[in-house]
Amino acid sequence: MITDFFREVLYRPLFNVLIGITNVIPGHDVGLAIIFLTILVRLIFLPLSIRSQRSQRALNQLNPKIQELREKHKNDQVAQGQAIMQLYKDNNVSMVAGCLPILIQFPILLALYRVFIAGLSASSLSLLYPFIHNPGTLNTVFLGFLSIVGKSRVLAVIAAALQFIQIRQSTRLLGGSGNNQQMAAINSQMMYVMPAMVLIIGWNSPAGLLLYWVTTTVWAMGEQWYIRRTLS
Repeated sequence: MITDFFREVLYRPLFNVLIGITNVIPGHDVGLAIIFLTILVRLIFLPLSIRSQRSQRALNQLNPKIQELREKHKNDQVAQGQAIMQLYKDNNVSMVAGCLPILIQFPILLALYRVFIAGLSASSLSLLYPFIHNPGTLNTVFLGFLSIVGKSRVLAVIAAALQFIQIRQSTRLLGGSGNNQQMAAINSQMMYVMPAMVLIIGWNSPAGLLLYWVTTTVWAMGEQWYIRRTLS
């Protein structure tokens, strides 16, 4: 039942939007359609994403005060928790605002992953709605030279490099980690662990998935640049 819900509510609609975009763009290039679909999804979630990043930045800037409260109330966990929650309230910081957008977007990202992994074949066209034109075949050669159903080691390296830049940019946007050495260590590790994971996963993944990852990473970098500019 959960599988059917996922397919009908998330996977199938996204697949139909992808094919619908493919039908109207010049050359019916599925690679270009992936880029446009990724941008469309990111546009829809833009307000949530900006709110999440601003909340995370505000929370990170409170780290020194949080550490002071933890030290002050180190022998009373109840008082410590109440003091930290009051600090959040006084500064209009919400833990939910930072996490909820990510939780909402995760199923969408999972559905996109499946679309790009399993949906780029002629057999998947049976999932099209009656009002979406069935092209019969799909042009899976991006810009005439890159097969999005095949592997691309060059694109995997590019995706990993962009991920490194994006995480580094994100760390600067959040304003460091204050006096929280543990958080600083985590941020430092993520700067290298995430690009390595992208490289390992992308090394044997279809180029279509990597094209999506490159697009969404570049978009995230643009979001962070915008937020940093508006908050400076």
